[in-house]
Amino acid sequence: MFNFFNLIKKNNNPIYLYNTLTRKKDLFKPIKKGKLGMYTCGPTVYMFPHIGNMRTYIFEDILKRVFLYNNYDVKHVMNITDVGHLVSDRDTGEDKIEKEAKKEGKTAWEIADFYTKIFFNDEKYLNIIKPDIICKATDNIKEQIELIKVLENKGFTYKTNDGIYFDTSKVSDYNKLSGQNIEELKEGARVETNEEKKNPTDFALWKFSPKDIQRQMEWQSSYGVGFPGWHLECSAMSLKYLGKHFDIHCGGIDHVSIHHTNEIAQTESATGEKPWVNYWIHGAFLNIKDGGKMSKSNGDIITIENVFIKNNINPLVYRFANLSVHYRKTMEWNEEIMIAAENGLKNLYSKISNLSGQSCLGDKTGKIDNVWKNKFLAVINDDLNMPQAMAVLNELLKTDIPNEDKLATVLDFDKVLGLELQKKIENKIEIPTEIQDLLDERKEARNNKNWAKSDELRDKIKSLGYEVKDTSEGQQVTKI
Repeated sequence: MFNFFNLIKKNNNPIYLYNTLTRKKDLFKPIKKGKLGMYTCGPTVYMFPHIGNMRTYIFEDILKRVFLYNNYDVKHVMNITDVGHLVSDRDTGEDKIEKEAKKEGKTAWEIADFYTKIFFNDEKYLNIIKPDIICKATDNIKEQIELIKVLENKGFTYKTNDGIYFDTSKVSDYNKLSGQNIEELKEGARVETNEEKKNPTDFALWKFSPKDIQRQMEWQSSYGVGFPGWHLECSAMSLKYLGKHFDIHCGGIDHVSIHHTNEIAQTESATGEKPWVNYWIHGAFLNIKDGGKMSKSNGDIITIENVFIKNNINPLVYRFANLSVHYRKTMEWNEEIMIAAENGLKNLYSKISNLSGQSCLGDKTGKIDNVWKNKFLAVINDDLNMPQAMAVLNELLKTDIPNEDKLATVLDFDKVLGLELQKKIENKIEIPTEIQDLLDERKEARNNKNWAKSDELRDKIKSLGYEVKDTSEGQQVTKI
C-alpha cells in the first residue's frame, strides 16, 4: 500500500489506479481539473443479468463514488447494447437479442426493453448510482453510420459479402491494450473464421441483413440494409457524449482483448487523437462452484432475483461480499461465502443501530474524525482497496472516540461503501419500555456475573419477540 498520509496534504488527495494500458498503478491526472469523464460498458439486454455481471457494475460504482468522495465533478456515460452483439464476439452467429426474441416468442424490441428494466432494477437493489447519461445503441444508429464514413474516408475499411470491416493491419499498435502479440490475437480470432476477412483480427463495422431473412432490427444506410457491429456503438456514443479525449473507460476483464481493443483501434483511427482514453480500468471475474467463470452461455445463471429476493436476503449482502475482495482479484462465490457476508452485514447494521441509540447520542450531532477519514482516503485512493477500507471501518468501530463522532465518520465512509447505513438509523427499531427494563436488568445480572439470571432474561426477551446478542459494544437487540 502506498503511504499517502503525507501526500494527502500536499497533492490534494492523489488517486492511484491500475491502468490496463500501462500495466501499472498510475497517478490519476484529470484532463480538466476537478472533473472526471467516465464511460462504462453497459449490458447486452437479452437475458437476466447474473451476479458475475453485477460484480463489474459494483466495482464501477465504487470507482465513481471514490471520485465523488474526492470532490470530483463526475460525468458518467453508460451504453445499453440492444442490437449488434452477435453470439460470437468475433462477429459471427445470430444477434443475441433476435435469437432470444425467437425463443420467447416476442419482438426484439420487447426483449431489449424487458431486460433493460430488469438490469436497472438489479442496480437499484445493489444501491448502484445511475449513470448521468444512458444511451441505447438503437437510438444512435446515425452516429454509428457517420463514424463508419469517417473511417472509410481515411482508408480503414473494406467490404465483404456480409458487411463493412475494419482493417486492423493498418493500426501499428493494435495490441497495445491487451499486450498480447499479434500472432496470439490472430490465433484467438481463428476460432470462427470468415474467409473474406483480410486479417483474422478484423472486425465488422456494419453487418448486412441476410438476403433470405428479414431482421427485426435493421436500418437503411449507404452501405445497404443492415445493423452496426457491436464494437462501434461504444466509440460513437462516447465521442458524442464525452468527446475525442476523456479520462476513464471501464469494463470487465473479458473486454480487453477484443471489445476494448477494437474500440481503441477504430476511435483513434477516426479522430487521430492518441490516447483516446487515458485510463482503462477492468474488473476480474466471479467464479462459482468448481472455479469456472460464471457465464450465461453455459447456464450458470445466479441472479439477484433468484438468490436474494426470492430467499428474502438483502441484496446488499452481495455488495458487502464484493467489498471484501479487491476488484482486480477473482472472486469466489458459494453458499458459505453468502452466509458469511449476510452475517457480516447484519453485524455491521447492528453496530450502527447501537451507535445511533438514544443512550449513545441523545440530541448530539457528531463530527467526522479527520484522522480516520484520512486513513480511509489513503486506502480507497490506492486503486480502490476496499478490503483495506473495510478494515479501517472495523478498526474505527473499536476505538473509544465519542460515539456521535464515530457514527458521523462511519456514515461518511458509506458514501463510498454504499451499504445504506443511514437507512438503518432512520428505520431503527423502537424498543418498548418493557423490553428496555428487561435489558437493563439483564445488564446488571451480567455485571454481577449472574449468568443463570442473564440467560433467563435473554429467553424471556426472546419470547416477547426480540433477540439479544452480547458484543464488545454491549447488548445488541433485533426484532425477530
